[in-house]
Amino acid sequence: MNTNGNSADRIANATQQRFGERIEPEPDAVGLETIATMLEHSTFRQWDERPVDAGLLRLLYAAAFSSPSKGDMQQADIIQVVDPAIHESIADLIGGMDWIRKAPVLLIFCGNGRRMQRVAEWRGKSFENDRLDHFFNVTCDAALVLGRFLGAAEASGLGCCPVSAVRDKPDEISEILGLPDGVFPIAGLCAGYPSGAGRVTPRLPLDVTLHTDHYDETRLPQLIDTYDRRRHDLAPYNSQREVERFGWADSYRWRANAACLSGRTSAPSFARRASASIDIARPRERTDDSARSMPYWRLVGGSPQSNRDIRSSLRQRFPLISGRTAK
Repeated sequence: MNTNGNSADRIANATQQRFGERIEPEPDAVGLETIATMLEHSTFRQWDERPVDAGLLRLLYAAAFSSPSKGDMQQADIIQVVDPAIHESIADLIGGMDWIRKAPVLLIFCGNGRRMQRVAEWRGKSFENDRLDHFFNVTCDAALVLGRFLGAAEASGLGCCPVSAVRDKPDEISEILGLPDGVFPIAGLCAGYPSGAGRVTPRLPLDVTLHTDHYDETRLPQLIDTYDRRRHDLAPYNSQREVERFGWADSYRWRANAACLSGRTSAPSFARRASASIDIARPRERTDDSARSMPYWRLVGGSPQSNRDIRSSLRQRFPLISGRTAK
């Protein structure tokens, strides 16, 4: 959150730190202050004791819920945790992250696949949009709201840290917060006024993540090696995960060990909470009295005849859906 210097200089410095590529915009270009703040994003886990004004938070919520929403369905919610006992319970449940307990603001961002179903019921319509696409839409809506809140909060001088660990305990978190079926926690977020300076964390170079016309990973090994060296030089790790399993790496290796870890064992429970009614077994056409619905083959641009191939592909990519365990 550096406020020194003009925005163009801040952008050039931040892109060099972040991507190893100095991008120098025209000094009189529009929107540089906003872009500079985005590029200087830092994660904060320590805050001072200043309270965050309720009026500011409500403004930030309004900004967050102004994010794009698929089909104007608005399938995201925020649970603001103000009860100290609930705050403490969530911190205890997650464990190992004492900064959650100390955060001035704790929010839980949720996907809401329930509201549209209830609206259909109230209006005497059948709800037929119970496909995998529905889950994607809900999750993306919630992620967009979280990202927009984060940007607005940082522009207001707050420091934040998202908390993906809420997905480790989806049933317990849902019980604490009274979430009904179809409403599920996507991520938590802690916020407050930072007690220290932030740091721009290096990201993969744009040549890895930005593609033109076609996906291309031709130079991926070389670019990752270059990234590893740059990140190690800027901020070498003092500790490493799973050393007894993978050994100690002399230099930084981007997520090499983490990619081999088994991940969240709560995934089946999370998926059930997220959308117990997901059904990709067959396409379903819109009926006169149905709520918004669309067969999955049409969503991906195929034909009814290709639905079998699509289902097979989905089950390969998302084995959880078909009840299989990924090998």
